[in-house]
Amino acid sequence: MPFDLSTRRSGIVLHLTSLPGPHGQGDLGDEARRFVDWLAACGQSLWQVLPVNPVGPGHSPYQCPSAFAGSPGLVALAPLVRAGWLPASALDAAPAFDAGRADYERALPWRWQRLQQAAAGFFARGTAAQRGRFEAWCAAEQAWLDEWCLFAALKDAHHGQPWWAWGEALARRDAGALAAARATHADAMRERAFVQWQFDEQLLELREYAHSRGVFLMGDVPIFVAHDSADVWSRPELYFMDERHELTVVAGVPPDGFGPDGQRWGNPLYRWERMAADGYAWWVARLKRALAQADLVRVDHFRGFAGYWEVPASCPTAREGRWAPGPGPALFEAFRAALGHDLPVVAEDLGTITPDVIALRDGFGLPGMRIVQEAFNGWGDGSPSAQAQHPFLPHHHVPHALAYSSTHDSDTACGWWAGARPEVRAFAAEYLACNDATRIHWALIRATSQSVARLALFPLQDVLGLDSGHRMNRPGTADGNWRWRFTWPMLEPQAATWLARITTAAGRAG
Repeated sequence: MPFDLSTRRSGIVLHLTSLPGPHGQGDLGDEARRFVDWLAACGQSLWQVLPVNPVGPGHSPYQCPSAFAGSPGLVALAPLVRAGWLPASALDAAPAFDAGRADYERALPWRWQRLQQAAAGFFARGTAAQRGRFEAWCAAEQAWLDEWCLFAALKDAHHGQPWWAWGEALARRDAGALAAARATHADAMRERAFVQWQFDEQLLELREYAHSRGVFLMGDVPIFVAHDSADVWSRPELYFMDERHELTVVAGVPPDGFGPDGQRWGNPLYRWERMAADGYAWWVARLKRALAQADLVRVDHFRGFAGYWEVPASCPTAREGRWAPGPGPALFEAFRAALGHDLPVVAEDLGTITPDVIALRDGFGLPGMRIVQEAFNGWGDGSPSAQAQHPFLPHHHVPHALAYSSTHDSDTACGWWAGARPEVRAFAAEYLACNDATRIHWALIRATSQSVARLALFPLQDVLGLDSGHRMNRPGTADGNWRWRFTWPMLEPQAATWLARITTAAGRAG
């Protein structure tokens, strides 16, 4: 079911971990289908999630230990009970997890024990047909699966230490050491493979159910990977590292209006010339994997493909960095050769956007992003006439774009309004024809929906009129992010009615 970027649609931004459910965080189970039903009832035909890979430090989905594996925390447990691999009693004694916050510290270990139990049940009681499906899936995904399973098993065996602390033989991937590790950890690797199979099975079932209700899934691909990842460990030659496996340069962004020191992300940087030597095979495989899980994907930090900010690893901030050239059109030509001419990709083209970034985006027909909330936060000399020139205001949008009321990195609509400077609020009130704190979120959603941009998205927090306490992420902070969850009583009928009416009036109803 190909995604048509020329159709006018709207949808909701909500990560899977934010769904309700009894097991400490949202997942791919029954509550996800219920949310699809809610989307369809509101006329929405797009559901954007954050990256679905295993989470990294701070439980961030953007610091993944694998660019290919799925997060074990997203595997729903109830389907494993229904399959007969996990006894129902295993879920009876679930702790009283916080319904409004993802309780990763308690939930992930508890859930992993049940996944291990289900894996044992499958290998002991799985039918011949089920085993056949599993083996066929393992064969199809072998290119990334074996490395991930070995990496994860070794990380467990080394009590969570990073791969460069596993001993020199394993860190340097000595053939004998790897063979011995595979033999020693064969059962743990098989267990990990089962969990990944179930992740894929459940995501495919959710996607098919969404299609049956007229809803498409939009994924998210971070541009960089984590240093402590299966990707870097298995292909170290593709990254800037020294003989001690330490990074020599790291990713970030330069100083700007958001911070005088810039942002030092710390991710490894790609040796693009080495990736070019095999036709960018790693990146082609990564995008193929993402598009096997979603109907279209948002590629984070798109500007890094034109040019990226390279920071010396020895520098504590991003001040001392420099711009370095990215792969440019050659990478996207490789994508086209492998995936077809019309790439179902959205470019996250925020930040320092230069002509080469625009040329790369437009040269491959990729829609960019327009964040309506950001259009009110200051522009030019701050006068109304200067402010009216902000490119994110709806009257400057273009059809081949994706308009957002706000994003997972922004404050909520109501939180933004409450904290806005008087001059910002005055211009926004004039533009949105609304000066009512209890209605401002609907004014922002309406303006976004009425944009000529064919795609429009609203974080669920905006639809529900929630304050800053319900933010998903605060960039530049390490603690307390990625935890927000909603509960079903929060989805009041009036919100669904208003959203459906706005969507229909703007010609976006699914």
